Amino acid sequence: MKKNKLLLIGWDAADWKIIGPLLAKGQMPSLQKMIQNGVYGNMSTMNPPYSPMLWSSVATGKTPDKHGVLGFIEVVPGEQKIRPVTTHSRKAKAIWNILHHKGYKSNLVGWWPSFPAEPIDGVVVTNKFQRVSSDPKKQKPIEPGTIHPESMVDELKDLRMFPWEITKEHFLPFMPDAAKIDQESTNNGLVPFSNILTQNVSLHNASTYLLRNTEWDFMGIYFDMIDHFCHGFMKYHPPKMAGVTQEKYDIYNDVVNSSYRFQDMMLGRVLELIDDDTTVMVMSDHGFESGSRRILQMPKVAAAPALDHRQFGIFVAMGPNIKKNEKIFGLGLIDVAPTILHHFDLPIGRDMDGKAILDIFKNPGTPKFIDSWETVKGDFAELPKEILNEALSDDETMEQLIELGYIERPDEDLATSIRKTKSELKHNEARVYLGKKDYHTAKGILIELLSEEDPIDITPFYIDLMTVSIGLEDYDEAEKYLNEYKKSKSEVNYNIYFVEADILKGKQQYKKALKVLEKALERRPNAEIYYRIGNLQLLLQNNKEAEASFEKAIDIEPDKAKFHKGIAEALFELKDYEGAAEHAFTSIELVKYYPGAHYVLGRALEKLGDLENAKVAFENAKRLQPKTFHRAEKAIENIEEKLTGKLNLSDKSSKAYRKNQITVVSGLPRSGTSVMMQMMEKGGMDLLVDGKREADLSNPKGYYEYEPVMSIHKNNDWLGNSQEKAVKIVAPLLGYLDPQYRYKIIFMKRDLDEVVKSQRVMTGKDPDTIPVKLYNAYRKQLESIETWKSNEPGVELIYVDYKDVLDDPRKMAKKVQEFIGKDLDIDAMESCVDTSLYRNRAKSATN
Repeated sequence: MKKNKLLLIGWDAADWKIIGPLLAKGQMPSLQKMIQNGVYGNMSTMNPPYSPMLWSSVATGKTPDKHGVLGFIEVVPGEQKIRPVTTHSRKAKAIWNILHHKGYKSNLVGWWPSFPAEPIDGVVVTNKFQRVSSDPKKQKPIEPGTIHPESMVDELKDLRMFPWEITKEHFLPFMPDAAKIDQESTNNGLVPFSNILTQNVSLHNASTYLLRNTEWDFMGIYFDMIDHFCHGFMKYHPPKMAGVTQEKYDIYNDVVNSSYRFQDMMLGRVLELIDDDTTVMVMSDHGFESGSRRILQMPKVAAAPALDHRQFGIFVAMGPNIKKNEKIFGLGLIDVAPTILHHFDLPIGRDMDGKAILDIFKNPGTPKFIDSWETVKGDFAELPKEILNEALSDDETMEQLIELGYIERPDEDLATSIRKTKSELKHNEARVYLGKKDYHTAKGILIELLSEEDPIDITPFYIDLMTVSIGLEDYDEAEKYLNEYKKSKSEVNYNIYFVEADILKGKQQYKKALKVLEKALERRPNAEIYYRIGNLQLLLQNNKEAEASFEKAIDIEPDKAKFHKGIAEALFELKDYEGAAEHAFTSIELVKYYPGAHYVLGRALEKLGDLENAKVAFENAKRLQPKTFHRAEKAIENIEEKLTGKLNLSDKSSKAYRKNQITVVSGLPRSGTSVMMQMMEKGGMDLLVDGKREADLSNPKGYYEYEPVMSIHKNNDWLGNSQEKAVKIVAPLLGYLDPQYRYKIIFMKRDLDEVVKSQRVMTGKDPDTIPVKLYNAYRKQLESIETWKSNEPGVELIYVDYKDVLDDPRKMAKKVQEFIGKDLDIDAMESCVDTSLYRNRAKSATN
């Protein structure tokens, strides 16, 4: 039995929003088994979210501009016909080509697109295998190129299921009230249901046959069942939408859930046919809207059904080197191919846009790299260049794409159809570059498209040009395209309030932009509008209103990274730094490579005193930003100054006496706390001391300590005895103070070099050797005090420099008296200071 095998299963459009409740009810036990024994998380999609483009990105690790699949259809060579995309459309090597080159066996079933089959070492059952006629009188033979090798055709042909084989037993688990359906109606859902179910059963049959009867190292299986059932029946999914009749809702409301359960049943059978040495990945290319954003009536725009696709799909993996029951974050479609290459210990192409997902592995190892697999010579089992007079046709697939609404029925005028197809492909390419923020390339394509004539609608090009101009921060040009758009004619009523608001925002007309969005909110509230309103409220410094808007967006769509980043910014402005950090972390968990979220996380952590991790966050923001991130760079410089330069310590004092207050003398060890306790005693303050620690050469006048202080982390009940008294508590123990009391803290600060040297002399070590770890630990302690005092309403704190006490004791005595708010004997406090005890002076001040 081969080891290190990997099985990749694609569930087009699978979404955690549907899966979650089904898992909770125990209705998807196979996927639940994988989650419990593996990892799971969101899978981020790309724009435009068209399945052939996305699954080609999964297979290649590259964006569509590189792999060449730019839509559902294409113009055949010679420009004589339009057809669905084919294997010839892909211009980059897929994972199975690379594995073939390296001597691995691969099986491929149903991948979109995979027809005609590539001659890899293994078996390819292309996406044409399951396409059969619903008419039992039209059973045609399997077309050449559908299966590789041809010798497998006879073994697999009878595994296909036909729509006319569907019986009531097949319908009832999906539609218990199927008998109530008008059987004569041409739009009763039964025909598309039969087509979708049988096609996916055919793919399952072929997959399980190959799992049982062939040797393989890699196997990829693709199912479109969930996606197609969602397009056909999501409008009837709970909760019931206005506009859906109760009769149809009652009949079809469980179809979507049933498709997930059926898909899980097929997964269960697959898992039975593999061994424990096989790694399994289940993923989807995008999610599917199942809430209030579902569209009942699709607009007449290119690939309109894709408007129902959501940003996040699913990813689940289990295997011998996969972590167990752990959620992972930041996954993208283009990361799958590099991860599979890494699994097989093969180098990743540096021209791949994705990265190996190392977080999923128990022992991740170190990825290897190659400049590009495209330039490597050798056998990759690629198809020969397509011959013009042998251009492929696929009328059945074309018809299905038309029925699903992904493409329009071609015009009778072939030239017009070809022109429309070319225009759509160019537009898709521009949108790919727009998604990659390559605005200049996108702009060039879009300007070229503006020259198109009827019947091509050029208004979408103007909308994208506005987006490009906004990306380039050329708001005057964006406004120019907005005006051109308003003059253009279109049968489609496009929603442009987002780009219009962005233009006004870019021109710093925030209130006007807010009015545009508020009008949009009245028409159809949704999470995106709340998010954008929140951003404008931030710019207007209405931080509470911003927080409320972001909260509404998150209530509707809790898994959008930018919503959490937005509320993190609002909470930061409201000085809720812990809340800001929490939402920034959530944002990064959803989209790992999000520079803005890393940046706001850094700001929050800096305020919380965690400078080391703040620096890491800023560095991540800088690294992930495609262009120079000046703010992150400056933030890193500031952090480095804080870590190595002068500490900025500030007082927090009301200068008012508070009844039953506790006066605390604190600081780092050897920072002058004993001197200050002497001054407090001479000034007339009652001290909480026990005299157990005797005076010595290091502290000839005594330590002024109270032994229970050392155990404050275990028991702080004694603090009640220190009211109206002064007690000495070293800095690391301040966090254990009981918040029920009021504290006046006199914090002694001293040059850190002097502190460390004094300690080393005290312990008999070389004073001129400064231990860096101890030095840095003390710096961090001082910085944490700054944050701690700000977050404790019962704490007031002043800093008193040890050097200032020795140089001007009277001035410091007055500062302390003013802070405590009680009369003290200033003369006595001044007279008790012995400057001869100032040893281990620093040569120059460093803090």
